[in-house]
Amino acid sequence: MDEALLRGLAPGVLAVLVRRGADFAAAEDAVQDALVEAVRVWPAGTPRDPKGWLVTVAWRRFLDAARSDASRRRREDLVDREPAPGPAPPVDDTLQLYFLCAHPSLSPSSAVALTLRAVGGLTTRQIAQAYLVPEATMAQRISRAKRTVSKVRLDRPGDVSTVLRVLYLVFNEGYSGDVDLAAEAVRLTRQLAASIDHPEVAGLLALMLLHHARRAARTAPDGSLVPLAEQDRARWDTGAIAEGIAILQVALARDRLGEFQAQAAIAALHADAPTAAETDWVQIVEWYDELARLTGSPVVRLNRAVAVGEADGPRAGLAALAELDATLPRHTAVAAYLHERDGDLATAARLYAEAARKAASPAERDHLTRQAARLNARQGP
Repeated sequence: MDEALLRGLAPGVLAVLVRRGADFAAAEDAVQDALVEAVRVWPAGTPRDPKGWLVTVAWRRFLDAARSDASRRRREDLVDREPAPGPAPPVDDTLQLYFLCAHPSLSPSSAVALTLRAVGGLTTRQIAQAYLVPEATMAQRISRAKRTVSKVRLDRPGDVSTVLRVLYLVFNEGYSGDVDLAAEAVRLTRQLAASIDHPEVAGLLALMLLHHARRAARTAPDGSLVPLAEQDRARWDTGAIAEGIAILQVALARDRLGEFQAQAAIAALHADAPTAAETDWVQIVEWYDELARLTGSPVVRLNRAVAVGEADGPRAGLAALAELDATLPRHTAVAAYLHERDGDLATAARLYAEAARKAASPAERDHLTRQAARLNARQGP
């Protein structure tokens, strides 16, 4: 190690830093750090431009120190402005975070994905399943949303409809049992309904309450799914049903129909029927017609096909189903159900088994597998 070389280079390096605007004391500290680094690494090979190497390292150390000092001063300023210790105000900022993530610069789908990731705490895989898209696609969408938000100030609230979609997706994710967020989604929607006079907010709250009321009856003691028609209605939460229907009636009276009000109306008709056989399927089909008009969703039309099959017979349901894309999620399961209703057990069993292979969750797969086994047993060897 040529210590004389280092001693000879040090003043020139210091001069370069001072000429660049560094104060003398900070520049000298940075040069000393650079010299220490040179002692550590130069024995393995002296750089071709020793002075240039020292200037580069010293300038980087100066900048690092300057940034650290600026950060320290900012932290000290924050401490000086910090309020006196005491109880925190009873304010829940979670809902405000939903609005901030639903920023006008984001598309609705990106805002939903970012909110579920940043606020809801869901994984990319869970969000992708909720959106019915590949995980890689959702990962790219979330990354783009993060980059977009990083370039803007979150100083404007997002669109109410986007926030409602976020809350409903959170509710459905929690309702599936993978992540128990259903109760939190209901709480946040109650808070939103108390602060915003909007019929769709009320519609979403009613829908959540009506679905949540059936939660205890949706699964058997062994964890298997129980279809709506087979659920023990005595286990339904009648208080939540009554509250949901009352909220919905007030919202519908305002004559500003939206998709969540229409969905809540369908849920209310199911909840209000004393037995599955007494369900008003004709009126449910009418509400699905309204919902399809509002959303244009193929999933809505798929559910409508089931309702048509109940109201007008399985062959009418199969005719409605034939108009839809066979690759839709649950299309095969719906076809299996309608063929069973029509008495074609062999086709139904085959379709149930096929639907089980496509199932999105183990519980759904097991349910469909049992349906196929049941029909195969009825047909005999």
